[in-house]
Amino acid sequence: MRIVGLSEAKQKLSELVERANEGERIGITRRGNLVAVIVPAPATKLQEVFGGIEKVRKRARPRKGISTKNLVEEGRI
Repeated sequence: MRIVGLSEAKQKLSELVERANEGERIGITRRGNLVAVIVPAPATKLQEVFGGIEKVRKRARPRKGISTKNLVEEGRI
């Protein structure tokens, strides 16, 4: 893990984020104490992120007498 001071991290944030994106862990210190760690984000696929939305849509039941158009006109959407 690479260690950098807070002031250096402020100056080189874009570079540090890119390095983390490539898999490197970066520790940030303030007055010699480790205060934060930049780590690579977990890999997620858009299908995983939005998969739950489809489940909700399939479960949702349309309500009788209420249309999307009416909701928009009433300012409810």
